[in-house]
Amino acid sequence: MQRKRLMGFVALMLCMALLMPTVSAKAATTIYNEKTGTEGGYDYCLWKDYGDTSMTLTGGGTFECWWENIGNALFRKGKTLGCVQNYASYGNIKLDYGVDYQPNGNSYLCVYGWSRNPLVEYYIVDSWGTWRPPGGSPKATVTIDGGTYQIYETTRVNQPSIDGNTTFKQYWSVRTSKRTSGTITVSDHFKAWANCGMKLGSLYEVTLCVEGYQSSGWANVYKNNLTFGGSSSSGSSSSGSSNSGSSSSGSSSSSGSYVTQCENMTLGGSYAGKISSPFSGVALYGNNDSAKYTQNFGYGTHNFTLRGCSNNSEMAQVDLYIGGQKKGTFYYGGSYPASYTIKNVSHGTGNQEVKLVCTSDNGKWDAYIDYLEITNP
Repeated sequence: MQRKRLMGFVALMLCMALLMPTVSAKAATTIYNEKTGTEGGYDYCLWKDYGDTSMTLTGGGTFECWWENIGNALFRKGKTLGCVQNYASYGNIKLDYGVDYQPNGNSYLCVYGWSRNPLVEYYIVDSWGTWRPPGGSPKATVTIDGGTYQIYETTRVNQPSIDGNTTFKQYWSVRTSKRTSGTITVSDHFKAWANCGMKLGSLYEVTLCVEGYQSSGWANVYKNNLTFGGSSSSGSSSSGSSNSGSSSSGSSSSSGSYVTQCENMTLGGSYAGKISSPFSGVALYGNNDSAKYTQNFGYGTHNFTLRGCSNNSEMAQVDLYIGGQKKGTFYYGGSYPASYTIKNVSHGTGNQEVKLVCTSDNGKWDAYIDYLEITNP
């Protein structure tokens, strides 16, 4: 009797094992030396001059990093934009983040990046190690996302940059009290700097960065969600020698322009997917594959520019729908990325669904799309 019960139990367990779904875990990638690349729609970079470092890529915007015996090391994940346009063209730029941050010595936890024309290295510092950067007297004090930041401008002479060793400005927003999670409305800091006469050029990148300088430590970036477009609700106010008034962070498509990255849109269809080459974007592989999002329009006429290309020498076509109505077609005559504009498009106001749809591919081409820019006519 006991043997029968045991055999029945074994048979039951075998049946359960057969019914259980097979789960395959993708191993995280760890890099130890300087490297750039793309993972999960985010661009990553490990840069150092010397020392012991590791950076483990854990999917999307997240990563873990460790450093010891270093001169200078930066671990970052975000978006490489390539100096195509200035920050205002991207609409509202916002980062929601969470980090277990354990520095031992001089280190920064920040939003980090560069611009060209002028060449600027910029920091929005939310936490730091033993020294609060960058020293000196602030140009102004601003309140953004419920926190107080002090604004600084410094100069680096013949130092490493995205254009080699040269002289360039550094722009800083440094929080007066440390935090390691929350929201950073990046665009509000850019506007606050502009109010202080600190102009950014064309954006090269926007990243969440852990930097170490002649120190050791580790960090686990468990949340890093970077978004472009839409409007800001954070509000900001400023005080100081350069600006004694207030600055509103809200933006609208009735003034300036919006840029929405296609990989941040909602994908539909049987085959649509994200890509990392020839840019970080979306591939529409088959008929009715689509990418869509909701845009709030202040008024009813705009120009629409879509950057994209075909996967081969055949001409690719992507239709533009707004509020369920077809408004035109974007055409791409080859595999080199280019921008195509449909001008003076009339559409509804308020919240409207903007949808990019692949049609009539005839099995001969795929459409690769990078970003959609909406501007005033």
